[in-house]
Amino acid sequence: MSESMIQCRGVSKSYHKGSTVVTPLEALDLDVPKGEFLALMGPSGSGKTTLLNLLSGIDSPTSGSLVIAGIEIAKLSRRDLTKWRANHVGYIFQLYHLVPVLTAFENVELPLLLSPISKKERHARVETALALVGLSDRMHHTPSELSGGQEQRVAIARAVVADPPLLVADEPTGDLDRESAIRILDLIRQLARDHGKTIVMVTHDAKAAAAADRTLHLEKGQLLGNS
Repeated sequence: MSESMIQCRGVSKSYHKGSTVVTPLEALDLDVPKGEFLALMGPSGSGKTTLLNLLSGIDSPTSGSLVIAGIEIAKLSRRDLTKWRANHVGYIFQLYHLVPVLTAFENVELPLLLSPISKKERHARVETALALVGLSDRMHHTPSELSGGQEQRVAIARAVVADPPLLVADEPTGDLDRESAIRILDLIRQLARDHGKTIVMVTHDAKAAAAADRTLHLEKGQLLGNS
């Protein structure tokens, strides 16, 4: 059996909305082995993005155990959690979140600017990440000079430049045409298969989910089964 990257046990998340208690996730159990590409599907409000936020350390569970790469992240201090996120998680979003005035190279470099590595090492990592996504020839272009698919590839390079073991992707192909989406999914699959990344992707697109190793469906905060 593959070693686990993610182990959720009885994970719940609740918050107050006015006088109402909202529980987007309730007593959820989940195991994701290292190197798996997992797709999460479900209707709006089913808890998919809440789960991504918990897995990436952006938010903390109300109850339950959440162990990632052997670390119970809910028990980390805020400072340690910030450091953990920087080293362990890469984010891929639907709308890229690139800085418009920066080049592709500078956008990818951003996560490394606060790290203790040398400028030479930092630049080498950026060049490696851009080569991985096939954009070495576009590194000095700004986002306005790139296609949507190229912008998303820059965003993926930014997500992997620090070599995190876990990538979380929230609708990474939602803003792309079908041809660009296929290329992005092929790249994400390559990151799992050839580079050992564990990837959890939220999507509404069944064709996108079909690219994953496994698909789980969330409904009202509960996992309904595997496919």
